[in-house]
Amino acid sequence: MKRSLATRLTLLATAMGAFAALPAAAQTPPATTGDTPRTAEVVAEVSTERTVIAVPAFATPAVVNVAGLSTGTLGRQIADVIAADLERSGLYAPLGPGSLRAITMGEVRAPQFADWQARNADNVVHGFVQASSTGGLVVGCYLYDTALQTELVRQGYEIQPGDWRRAAHKCADAIYSRLSGESPFFDSRVAYIAESGPKGNRIKRLAIMDSDGGNHRFITNGQALAISPRFSPDYKKIVYVSYLNNRVRVFIYDINAGTQKLVTESSNATFAPRWSPDGRQILYSMAVGGNTDIYRVSADGGTPVRLTSTPGIDVGGSFSPDGRKIVFESDRSGSQQIYTMNIDGSNQQRISFGGGRYATPEWSPRGDLIAFTRMGGGEFRVGVMTPSGGGERLLTNSWQDEAPTWSPNGRVIQFFRTSPGREGKSTLWQVDLTGVNLRRLPTPQDGSDPSWGPILP
Repeated sequence: MKRSLATRLTLLATAMGAFAALPAAAQTPPATTGDTPRTAEVVAEVSTERTVIAVPAFATPAVVNVAGLSTGTLGRQIADVIAADLERSGLYAPLGPGSLRAITMGEVRAPQFADWQARNADNVVHGFVQASSTGGLVVGCYLYDTALQTELVRQGYEIQPGDWRRAAHKCADAIYSRLSGESPFFDSRVAYIAESGPKGNRIKRLAIMDSDGGNHRFITNGQALAISPRFSPDYKKIVYVSYLNNRVRVFIYDINAGTQKLVTESSNATFAPRWSPDGRQILYSMAVGGNTDIYRVSADGGTPVRLTSTPGIDVGGSFSPDGRKIVFESDRSGSQQIYTMNIDGSNQQRISFGGGRYATPEWSPRGDLIAFTRMGGGEFRVGVMTPSGGGERLLTNSWQDEAPTWSPNGRVIQFFRTSPGREGKSTLWQVDLTGVNLRRLPTPQDGSDPSWGPILP
């Protein structure tokens, strides 16, 4: 039976030779306690002074090839991914392996702290890569406080060679969670729409990749227009909309099987499918006779339930994390605004009153915030507000930023940015809740409509 990477965090005494097993007690503690979520205001108070973390290349007891991969080369590559992840968080200033001396296997458990103190490193990451007896790899990961000279994190993974990037992301997650107190988010994936061709005739393909752009692959071939992808809560499927020959279909694509099934189809415009938190229902919007309403249907198909009936355009946004409420956009007041309602369509209430038009709302996985696109003055900007409409803050300031999607820990938002001009190129970006740590995600083609999935199992 194939096990997930998380379940392979086991006692690896035999595989690790002289090194101690990695006990369950060494796993990173939960990021929060109690029932009170971390609010945007708390996150915004994080110091801009970044912690310096040294990440030298991981050591190996013997350079060997495993499935065509050299353990020596992997030691450097894993350290590179960890350093890039930590830098991408905006909280840390990592020193990567390219600027550091290599460490020996003996130093993995006995760091030369004076060396790292001389580099002004607050923390140092040590690790190793070695072949396992089963034809795979064993990756060990350790975090140390250089001033206190103490071990903060110890984790190990027995993996298939092709999963080495996941081991690096898991290590970075453990470090991030231990130092920040936040839940992890690096070991996750993004679905998005890869775009190519002229602006008036774009080819739009469904694609997926790691949260840092690695392990990229296309899912659809571009013959049909694909839009609005969203990962299922268990990561096994993606729901999206396909347009082909005047037929609009909502498909669920099975990632492992490489197959898809039809949920619903129509000749009417259909868009914005979204999963319920339990993965059993799909929310979507459909235009009929000039009126657009929100519907809910079983993920297995069947008869949809209509949730809105007011004149105008109602477009579904997303479920709250507890599955009890839905946030959506509507122009029933005369302009696009954000509303919430119960899962059965009752108690519909407007929550956006900040001026301008509002669209593409998405509930944070923490439940404490709703991300949105605000339009006004010829600009689209991404912002957040509380579920009651308070505390509105804009996080971006460009010409056209839209369609926010949350990281698994609710601290970072991805979106897509369209450049001005005739070509109108679209690219993927992310920003944290401070609005300071803004960066572009690498994609092989133009990209739009990202969907950030949960932490991988």
